[in-house]
Amino acid sequence: MKRRKQRILMAKAMGVILTVMTFLILYVPILLILMLSLNDSARGYQWEGFTLKWYAMLFLDDIMKDPIVNTISIAILSTIISTILGTIFAIGIHALEKKRRVRMMVMNNVPVVNPDIVTGISLMIIFSILSFTLGFSTVLIAHVFFSIPYVILNIIPKLKRLDPNLYEAGLDLGCSRIEAVWRVIIPNISTGILTGALMAFTMSIDDFVITYFTSGNEYMNVSTWLYAALAREGRNSFTPVAYAYNTIIFLLTIIIIVFVNTRKERKVRTHEKSTCFTP
Repeated sequence: MKRRKQRILMAKAMGVILTVMTFLILYVPILLILMLSLNDSARGYQWEGFTLKWYAMLFLDDIMKDPIVNTISIAILSTIISTILGTIFAIGIHALEKKRRVRMMVMNNVPVVNPDIVTGISLMIIFSILSFTLGFSTVLIAHVFFSIPYVILNIIPKLKRLDPNLYEAGLDLGCSRIEAVWRVIIPNISTGILTGALMAFTMSIDDFVITYFTSGNEYMNVSTWLYAALAREGRNSFTPVAYAYNTIIFLLTIIIIVFVNTRKERKVRTHEKSTCFTP
């Protein structure tokens, strides 16, 4: 009995230690970036005082203005396009018979599991064959291409939970096929669409490899700009403005996640209350 209790205590202690180590590995680098974005030192990691000048330079200085604008514009545009197309494709895939649906989902999952470097090189070759000039448009197409599968993967589970009779009921009530999809299907899968859009935005704003192979010399987002600066001039060219940018992106991500989760909880509570009061 004593040995069993000791084993249980050891297992619990190991679980706690591994959990703490995991959280440290995940969040200590983020906290370090936050601290460095508030550090007055332009070089090195030694604390030289509190400052917000790097955040001011982020919006006033031209050092990273173009890369940031490029990154955000591509992320927003690719998110909108991939969410619209992904929603249409997901509804179409869900409407197929089982065998075809399984085949389409396998094809959809290939870009997800495919290494980024393979996807990037493949798209670069395709753009070269089609004589596309590498730049903003090719990066946008590439980001839409690798974002659509993530949107589909977030919407399909919501479609599976839907009552298959809802669409037919909408048609019986006088809706056209498009109106039935817009008024019946879309509202019921809105959380999946929103989650897919957030996933697409995250994948786009965080991408480096695919952007590197499809951007050319004239276009740079934040990640490719930082890589080019470090490769050209070494670590001395690194600016703390990048820390400020990363901190803002992280805080915005947290705010969006909290907002989405709060909205989901409210919907679940509302649904539970309506179910409880239904005779």
